[in-house]
Amino acid sequence: MAHKHETREAWLNFVARGMGPAFAALDAPLPERVRIAIGFTSTGRRSKRIGECWDNRCSEDGHFEIFIRPDLAEGQNLMPLEIAAILGHELVHAAVGIPAGHGKDFRRVAKGIGLTGPMRSTTAGPEFKSLIQPILDAAGPLPHARLMSGAGEDDTSTRPKKQSKRHIKCTCAECGYVVRTARKWLDEIGKPHCPKHGEMTVEETAEPEEDEDSGDE
Repeated sequence: MAHKHETREAWLNFVARGMGPAFAALDAPLPERVRIAIGFTSTGRRSKRIGECWDNRCSEDGHFEIFIRPDLAEGQNLMPLEIAAILGHELVHAAVGIPAGHGKDFRRVAKGIGLTGPMRSTTAGPEFKSLIQPILDAAGPLPHARLMSGAGEDDTSTRPKKQSKRHIKCTCAECGYVVRTARKWLDEIGKPHCPKHGEMTVEETAEPEEDEDSGDE
């Protein structure tokens, strides 16, 4: 009978435990302390990195920390398999140790559980699909839907917004020297002056200028 998990983390941990015997059979047992979550990797939402495993030496309580990005583009029906394949890849890192990279130890275990393709970007091969399908059936629905992180509208998240300022163009009629300033300064102090020819002409059409984001994403 399929489970019904309330959180994505519970689902991910169930699937990871289900893969445990396959790792043990390859003499690469999964560590006891592993945390798994769906969230953006350390390179952020603009990165192409779809998964990441942090060494347990980075964790204050000795856990491997695995992250799978929330905006994967597969269709809803294919997403559980895609996420399971990414999870399998990151679990291989935890099983063989981060220093092993994508070398021979990683390759042996990754291929052993049925992952195929370049070791830096493995995909689910037929053997992995055979391994994982009963686990997915038992795990039940994945309580997750794709996060549309590319929407790009200012009101789609609480991340720091780009601030827009409107500046007024002021031009010297004699030499064409240009200065842009805020309406506030024109109202409070007056027109700017060209270093050579004095008071400048104000063009009343405002021009937008954007600041950089004020915080990390």
